[in-house]
Amino acid sequence: MNTPAHLIFGLTAFGKPDRRDVTAAALIGALLPDFSLYVMTSWHLMILGTSPQVVFDQLYFSQAWQNIFRVDNSIVLWFLALVLGLMWRSPVVIALCGAALLHLVLDFGLHHDDGRAHFWPISNWIFASPVSYWDSNHYGNIVAPIEVAASLACCWWLWKRFTGRLIRALIAILGLMEFLPIVVFTV
Repeated sequence: MNTPAHLIFGLTAFGKPDRRDVTAAALIGALLPDFSLYVMTSWHLMILGTSPQVVFDQLYFSQAWQNIFRVDNSIVLWFLALVLGLMWRSPVVIALCGAALLHLVLDFGLHHDDGRAHFWPISNWIFASPVSYWDSNHYGNIVAPIEVAASLACCWWLWKRFTGRLIRALIAILGLMEFLPIVVFTV
């Protein structure tokens, strides 16, 4: 699933209009499972000048990168952190971990040959979903428009719930980031 959609869904599920700290935690939690990927790809593409083909066809699947992904994409670790948040009755920790877990559950079902070891440290097994959020050979041409439609519906609902200018600007930007690729790549 695209990262803007994860942010939209995390905000929808765990954001609270009257609690900026909880809302921020929901956004951060929705982003954290993809954060290492952004840092590593940015470093290689922008600083080292590595070609996108090498980054996404080789480095992404390398043992070194997969070892990092095992940690920040571990349903086991995020679930344990959520349990701690529930024990502490911390809305911030619950929103952070809940949004991260939502991200991982959605990724689990929508990555065919580019999934992650979601059950590390218990297992290094990687589920190859029959469905992909982007690969048309695995229904990406069906899933992508559904993802966009669900994201835009969530943006509409979020717009009604949140009234602050900054958060509404963020909602609009996330909605555009989700919608524009469909327009660009289908026109």
